Amino acid sequence: MDKQSLRIIYMGTPDFAVEPLKLLVENDYNIVSVVTNPDKPAGRGQKINESAVKKYAEAKGLKILQPDKFRNEDFLMELKNLNADLQIVVAFKMLPEVVWSMPKFGTFNLHASLLPHYRGAAPINWAIINGDKKTGISTFLLQHEIDTGNILFQEEIPILEDDNVGIIHDKLMYAGANLVLKTVDAIIEQNYTPLNQNTLINNPNEIKHAPKIFKTDCKIDWTKDMNSIHNLIRGLSPYPAAWTEIYNSDKKSIQLKIFSTRKEEAIHNNEIGEIITDLKTYFKVSVNNGFINILELQMAGKKRMPVNEFLRGFQKINEYKFSTKD
Repeated sequence: MDKQSLRIIYMGTPDFAVEPLKLLVENDYNIVSVVTNPDKPAGRGQKINESAVKKYAEAKGLKILQPDKFRNEDFLMELKNLNADLQIVVAFKMLPEVVWSMPKFGTFNLHASLLPHYRGAAPINWAIINGDKKTGISTFLLQHEIDTGNILFQEEIPILEDDNVGIIHDKLMYAGANLVLKTVDAIIEQNYTPLNQNTLINNPNEIKHAPKIFKTDCKIDWTKDMNSIHNLIRGLSPYPAAWTEIYNSDKKSIQLKIFSTRKEEAIHNNEIGEIITDLKTYFKVSVNNGFINILELQMAGKKRMPVNEFLRGFQKINEYKFSTKD
């Protein structure tokens, strides 16, 4: 079997899933169909929103399926009639066994972590939030429990001191696209050895997890140490973004999203959450063992902006403090 005769169904939705599909198409692999989320209205005007994968697939003339339910009999019949040899899943929904077990070579998933660590919905975010120095990408065969299947291939990448989610997302996206091709080629040649994830787990309590992130997870606790605060902010930037509140003596509060910061180690006697600024070029917050310099932020109802632009438009910032309460 070669890459033209291997019949592939590709499943994915966001931008992260476009690059592997693009690489498969550009290298003449046989994509018999693309499965992606149904279109849905979004925004104030409720304009119909198509997934990034659908937009790319349409531009390339690929067959597209958008099931509301994976167990729908018509969808399952259409899937079966495609007679796929392999299914590839990248940033998509959890599939029932009737779907992932259908092809003769099974279904493999691309996951943005070094499994078995960071199983779950937000692996890139949590790796940065936890201050990890490396992460990576894994391909693995689907089985019943989410993100637990046998590993096919992995690739490591470093996480640098000031890397945020946007930077690591893009690095993993391109690395992942190449790893998908490597995995498909290995399956064609039947030259791979699946690795049971359990063999990599010495102590289950040491496994790091990547659950879905909620708004409460994004609130900055200024009483924590400087590294933890910096890691939280970059681990949520650009999306969903860390947030906090400032308040004045009249108890008026303003919500801010913080996108970029710089650490400044220092011994000081300032109150935790105190704002220090020249009202022109810098705006920093006193925290345990130093200061957090805010470089890019967004006030509720305003656009995202660099700190100097923010200070020009908000000269009363000295009248406020950061909330250190839950």
